[in-house]
Amino acid sequence: MRGAGGGANLLALRSHNTALVLDLLRTAGAEGISRLELAERTGLTPQAVSKITARLREEGLAAEAGRRASTGGKPRTVLRLVPEAGHAVGVHLDRDELRAVLADLDGTVVARRHAPLDLGAGAEAVLTRVASAVGELGAELAGGGSLLGVGVALPGPLDHRRGVLHRVTGFPEWDGFPLRDALSERLGAVPVVVDKDTNAVALGLAVGGEGGSFAYLHLGTGLGAGLVVGGSVHRGPRTGAGEFGHQVVQLDGPPCGCGDRGCVEALCLAAVARGETAEAARVLGTGVANLVGLLDIDRVLVGGRTVEAAPEVFVRGVRAVLEARARRTGEEGVAVRVVPGEGRVAEGAAQLVLAPVFGQDG
Repeated sequence: MRGAGGGANLLALRSHNTALVLDLLRTAGAEGISRLELAERTGLTPQAVSKITARLREEGLAAEAGRRASTGGKPRTVLRLVPEAGHAVGVHLDRDELRAVLADLDGTVVARRHAPLDLGAGAEAVLTRVASAVGELGAELAGGGSLLGVGVALPGPLDHRRGVLHRVTGFPEWDGFPLRDALSERLGAVPVVVDKDTNAVALGLAVGGEGGSFAYLHLGTGLGAGLVVGGSVHRGPRTGAGEFGHQVVQLDGPPCGCGDRGCVEALCLAAVARGETAEAARVLGTGVANLVGLLDIDRVLVGGRTVEAAPEVFVRGVRAVLEARARRTGEEGVAVRVVPGEGRVAEGAAQLVLAPVFGQDG
């Protein structure tokens, strides 16, 4: 497995001007883009663009894509991104399973791994399992391209900036564990980024073209939200935003794993356990209506294995609550739809590494 030191320098890639150029190369696709167009669209001087593209070609990240006729003078050489020159591993740690993907610079998944996991088995056992999955996926590179880093997404709350976990609901033993540094050391100093599962999906959706402001709600073994406001993931000053599942909607309600009572998460999961999916959807919709009232977002996206088991029921239930709210307030209704894909969290985790390379919010 080639680490970041064996290929493109991640810190160099993250310079602002280089990110601008890389993003335009990626957007241009296989057809490529000329240096003149790069200069015009970035506002950089032709000399600066030439230096950046020369370095990217030397590192194998850019290559010629042919020539294009110009309006005058000789044809222009066009350049394209080389997606296979760099990769990221995205890891989803759920309470009972691990999913991991290997993605190239375009975000295309080239390999996957899936295995059972006990998040309560302790740090050593979990780190060993993650390192094993990363090693297997890294072996898929077979000398072709470098590993830029590993993104890890798991239930919160956690400190995204420091990569330190807080009291993961149901697993208080993780409180204060420095997952980012511990995993990076285990992997031989490979860069690691840690974030909540919901933020990872929200980032992946935003990078994939989901515009405006939206909330992604993930209902699986727990319930959380990823918030995108103005095109960027909103984490808050303490990176604690999105703890959607632990808003209290029933005073003195049933106890929740977080230590409070009457949380949306506890009520939703209890209804699902009873087989009352429509009731779970109604409870979820109540929480969503609170969120829409607070943030005035454009749309609501829902996903996770529990939602995907009965997608129409959840969309119908959430939409009914939101439509009732819209009738009361006189506001326009908010769109609701399901975002499918069991590997979406892991794919979003890979974007925690890839997105900043292109100047996007990671």
